[in-house]
Amino acid sequence: MTTQPGILEILGLAASVSLLSGWRLYLTVFATGLAMRLGAIPLPEHMEALRVLGDPWVMGVAFTAALAEFMADKVPWVDTLWDTVHTVIRPLGGALLALAVVDASDPAWQVAVFLLGGGAALLAHGGKASARAVINTSPEPISNIATSTAEDVATGGLLVLAFQFPVIAGAIALVLLALALWLLLAARAALKRLFFGRNPQSGKIVPPS
Repeated sequence: MTTQPGILEILGLAASVSLLSGWRLYLTVFATGLAMRLGAIPLPEHMEALRVLGDPWVMGVAFTAALAEFMADKVPWVDTLWDTVHTVIRPLGGALLALAVVDASDPAWQVAVFLLGGGAALLAHGGKASARAVINTSPEPISNIATSTAEDVATGGLLVLAFQFPVIAGAIALVLLALALWLLLAARAALKRLFFGRNPQSGKIVPPS
């Protein structure tokens, strides 16, 4: 018999999949579906909505998209274009995955988690996209590839942790979301300085002459 998760486990899992959707939506969907097919993730009854991720067609599409994302994310400026296209897709995917985790019998709980899941995915996506835009201003491709690879590893590791120890994964996800917010603000300031510069006397950001 599958042990029903507590509120902390549910919130930890929802926070984790939301964050990971903002980074690697397709990898998150494929890895979750694969784990279900292999029986590595025993789902409680109220999480049966996630079972669709194990459908062969869903897994095939997710794998193809994850492979395309893996390659696009390693190429400077192509990754920024890919991120721009997914500004809506990733938050929506994160919201839907988080929604599938909660108890379907409570509509108010569903709405709250849908909004929080989408917001978390959007924040994670924004931090990632902004940081990559700054990195792309560097002429060498090594930092871009290294950052993308680190995101791949972090996504896989946190996804495994989320289904084994969701509370711990949820706590890590909250820390990473705070980091994403910091990256978003720092990247915004860096891009302003790069494209507008600063007045050496007043220190204010001014457009180039």
